[in-house]
Amino acid sequence: MNVMRTAMLLALMTALFMGVGYLIGGSGGMTIAFLIAAGMNLFSYWNADKMVLRMHRAVEVDERSAPEYYGIVRDLAARAQLPMPKVYLIDNPQPNAFATGRNPQNAAVAATTGLLNRLSYEEVAGVMAHELAHVQNRDTLTMTITATIAGAISMLGNFAFFFGGNRDGNGNNPLGIVGVLVAMIVAPLAAALVQMAISRTREYAADRRGAEICGQPLWLASALDKIARNVERIHNPDAERNPATAPLFIINPLSGERMDNLFSTHPNTGNRIAALQAMARQPASQAQPRQPAPRAETSSREPGGPWGGQAKTAPPPVPEPPAPKPNPWGRNPTGPRGGPKGRWP
Repeated sequence: MNVMRTAMLLALMTALFMGVGYLIGGSGGMTIAFLIAAGMNLFSYWNADKMVLRMHRAVEVDERSAPEYYGIVRDLAARAQLPMPKVYLIDNPQPNAFATGRNPQNAAVAATTGLLNRLSYEEVAGVMAHELAHVQNRDTLTMTITATIAGAISMLGNFAFFFGGNRDGNGNNPLGIVGVLVAMIVAPLAAALVQMAISRTREYAADRRGAEICGQPLWLASALDKIARNVERIHNPDAERNPATAPLFIINPLSGERMDNLFSTHPNTGNRIAALQAMARQPASQAQPRQPAPRAETSSREPGGPWGGQAKTAPPPVPEPPAPKPNPWGRNPTGPRGGPKGRWP
């Protein structure tokens, strides 16, 4: 998102925050809410990424502790001409990933252990390319700050029940019990809808740019299918405790979000996969043929995703990529150049 959209979004979220303050405490409450929102915007700009990583107990890794994972991010960042982001690992069985940070120079990407254990090397590359696309498009600042403010609006809405202040008609709330209900229900819902609408739009753009970065749209298509199927059955307690961070993830980590409608944090996964498949059928001149991190070894096993075989139909002169392999992160795997792979923390 560009700077203008970011400014408009922050202004809207700040207005919602001030509106809740007005409903709770009148003009005085609105003034206090404005000061709090201004301070929160400034604080979020510098610290929201650290807060999100801490919420999900992410641990920073490097080339020694996670060589293949780190190497994928390093090679993709070089292809996208981005500064090397910090790389984090989340100890969580649900396959998922997100990016955060106020700008490309201060960005971070995070993947769960479930993602590395359940997806192939090529599929992981597709996912991390998607996250780097968010960094390049500067989505990370917008979504991280909105996640912080939306969470604050929801919390302030809960306070409205206790500090509505006019059960006897003498409080500061200008709208009485109606104002309390609006502060408790309508304002948090409006903030969530702003988040969701922006998240759905940005995911399609990140899918396309991520496919361009890694050079193979079908890698990301296969990864999305696997992640979506696993998210349906694997609970993510940290995400459930911090639902405002859900739009940051490549697939919604919360239970119960399956519809591509007004209340979805992400587009329908099938629609995203169809768009990537259509992109893969485009002429070779519109694709980037290079691979992010070539592997020395080959395998005769079936592709890890349902569309892996379609990569073989790519028109010349695009060189054929190796088909995704089913979980090369298992026992005693080899690294991208045939050497031993380090253990995940």
